[in-house]
Amino acid sequence: MELELEGADLKSVLNRLRRAQGQISGVIRMIEEGRDCEDVVTQLAAASRALDRAGFAIIATGMQQCMTDMETGRKNGEDAQQMRTRLEKLFLSLA
Repeated sequence: MELELEGADLKSVLNRLRRAQGQISGVIRMIEEGRDCEDVVTQLAAASRALDRAGFAIIATGMQQCMTDMETGRKNGEDAQQMRTRLEKLFLSLA
């Protein structure tokens, strides 16, 4: 399955990933500066949430595309059960 993010979807995912990238850079800087543990963990949790949200957005888009592919008969050689199993593994990888 090839991921096809368009327009607003792509912009949203990229923004979330850039936000997480900035937060991770911030965490590294905070650790190097010897900042308070609570502040570091708070920033790390924010980065984790940003990554989770980006992953969920990508999976949701993939699920939508798979459903469209199934409806139009373009399954790339996969039957519905194989596609479901693969999507389930992706979804669980973020859980």
